[in-house]
Amino acid sequence: MKDKRIRQKIIQELLDKTDEEFTDEELIRQLTMTEITENSDRTEKPTLGQRASDAVARFAGSWAFIVSFIGVMVVWMVLNIVMADKAFDEYPFILLNLVLSCIAAVQAPLIMMSQNRQEAKDRRRAENDYRINLKSELIIDDLHKKLDLVLENQKKLCRRLEQLEHEGKTAAADEKKDAGPASNRD
Repeated sequence: MKDKRIRQKIIQELLDKTDEEFTDEELIRQLTMTEITENSDRTEKPTLGQRASDAVARFAGSWAFIVSFIGVMVVWMVLNIVMADKAFDEYPFILLNLVLSCIAAVQAPLIMMSQNRQEAKDRRRAENDYRINLKSELIIDDLHKKLDLVLENQKKLCRRLEQLEHEGKTAAADEKKDAGPASNRD
């Protein structure tokens, strides 16, 4: 039920560009010429925060981040173990835990912001895909109707040709019958 309402709404949006009444042929022509997609990627200018969250999400989701982060942690631990008495963060590595917690606290919301933006883009892309599919469905449906008409006309023509052929054969047979006894009398 909801799908039908959405479909009707989109069809109405496609046709709202003009107040004219259309024949089926004009309706399909209008639909084929109507631009239905919204290219928001080119019109939308991301803010500095959005670009930063995308960059953090891109780097945090890479092997480079994982390898470099493990490398920094190993260097941190080895350095503090080797320095022993002069270590800035001794064995339970409380400062390292604090740094990791702070990084996670900042990184998680940035990644979430980037994912939310990507989800909104995906929703718009899906809506555009739906509109394109609906437009294609309407055009294909019209083509099916036209093809059905062509096939129906072809069947009528075939029946009419068969009928004419049959009438021609019966007329020729009747002429032979009529001509046959007449030639015997002469």
